[in-house]
Amino acid sequence: MHNSIQKLSLEKNEIHLWYVYPNKIKQIDLLNAYHALLTPDETQKQQRYKFEKDRHSALITRAFVRDLLSQYVQIKPESWRFEKGEYDKPEIKDPPLPLRFNLSHTDELIICAVTLQDDIGCDVENMTRDNDVLGIADRFFSKKESEELFSLPLTQQRNRFFDYWTLKESYIKAWGLGLSIPLKDFSFDIGVNENNQVNHNIQLSFAQHRIDHANVWRSWLFYPNDKHRIALSVRAKNNNQNSQYKMRFFNSTPLISYKESTGF
Repeated sequence: MHNSIQKLSLEKNEIHLWYVYPNKIKQIDLLNAYHALLTPDETQKQQRYKFEKDRHSALITRAFVRDLLSQYVQIKPESWRFEKGEYDKPEIKDPPLPLRFNLSHTDELIICAVTLQDDIGCDVENMTRDNDVLGIADRFFSKKESEELFSLPLTQQRNRFFDYWTLKESYIKAWGLGLSIPLKDFSFDIGVNENNQVNHNIQLSFAQHRIDHANVWRSWLFYPNDKHRIALSVRAKNNNQNSQYKMRFFNSTPLISYKESTGF
């Protein structure tokens, strides 16, 4: 099992987006090694899931984040400890580096976004799941977003719904406040996508009563395949609208290897 001597560097204004395909990891000895990384509390939470596929995903997720954090610092994966931060968001306890991370998982794909110092949120969704996306949009999206969504041809509405939904999830996850922030209180304006893999032409605005500042936020949409949608939001300490962010992507098999890629 791997133990990188050369640690990854993470520069300011650099975002590392890690991903793992949990369904590809079936080896019993490797899964046992993942179990050995977890604290008793994490094991208890992982075992609470009713379905085996959810227990499997939870196990991979916990091993995944421990392993990837150990690529930056000389700390063993089993030695990381986590605590709830200011807004109940999981944070590293006594971090040797100001690493900030956020996890998201769905069927067949788990992601983790890592940066330095700034608040970060990410979300991945399976767009084939069976739910009333237009009813959800009508009920929870801002007026501006709903109008834009319903103005599109029917064939485009489902994809646009997941554009908005993942962006909104990434925003509230960056805050760490969950759905205590009403989804109608902030709006995304999704500009023309100039790249098949990522759209960074995205603007954020707020309802008059919501206290926040658009100039400290940056958001991105990723299109890894026809099945999944990914969004990422960063809340910087200062104005970051003109900051040049560098994205790096890493495909991981926890405890075995990782590979830098040009995307998903």
